[in-house]
Amino acid sequence: MPLYVLMTNELIFSQSTIFLELILAALLGTFLGLEREYIGKIAGARTYALVSMGAALFTILSREEFKIYGNAFDPSRIPSQILVGIGFIGAGIIIHQGIQVRGITTAAGLWVVASLGMAIGFGMYEVAVFVAVLAFIIMFFVGKLEVNSGLKEIEKRKQEK
Repeated sequence: MPLYVLMTNELIFSQSTIFLELILAALLGTFLGLEREYIGKIAGARTYALVSMGAALFTILSREEFKIYGNAFDPSRIPSQILVGIGFIGAGIIIHQGIQVRGITTAAGLWVVASLGMAIGFGMYEVAVFVAVLAFIIMFFVGKLEVNSGLKEIEKRKQEK
């Protein structure tokens, strides 16, 4: 087979794999964002999907550049900057209202969603799905447990004193 046919086939396979990775990242981000949407938070399904997909794409770009340039390119540079960017977005979500702080769970959720995208970008699909399910359990069920147990009210009263 001529070299250009092999390269074209590899490129098509590579691009179709990348498309599937981006779809998986968007789906997992949407899955977690739906919980935020359900309880009326400012960052919901669309935000979570976009953050997860964006983190996946940046990680995929890093991975693919390493394949091309080898040791001349540090593949950790792009993913490390994802964390800086998510920190900036998370800081913008956290709001101080008097003695209360709001948005921490939403910001933490965005941080987890970015890590999901990065895991998918590095080909760790099972880990990403496992973390998405675990994060959903924490966000949804532990959140309900906090409300139903009265822990939030006790905490609020302590802060008011």
